[in-house]
Amino acid sequence: MHSYTRAESRQRSKLFRKGFRQALADCVDPDIRRKIERIDQAAADRGAQELAALHKVQADARQDLATAKAMERTAPRADKPAAREARKQAEQRVRLAERAVHKAERS
Repeated sequence: MHSYTRAESRQRSKLFRKGFRQALADCVDPDIRRKIERIDQAAADRGAQELAALHKVQADARQDLATAKAMERTAPRADKPAAREARKQAEQRVRLAERAVHKAERS
């Protein structure tokens, strides 16, 4: 996963266009390739950190769901509706976290 900042994206596009024009002229500057690789590496590192953070959020949401389910099962009859609502909210957080992780892994 890559996570480019706006500045990195602009700089990478600019370097790519410059390299493309040089490739057409058959005289590519190796410094352009190094700069693009450096930007790609920084974006890959940032993307890996963000993906790890998303996995942590997902794991925490799953743990919260397990706790909510246990609380619902052990709640007295008067507290069941509140416990059921807490479980439903925990399930929603798990779905959102899983969707975010899936989306990040695809890109």
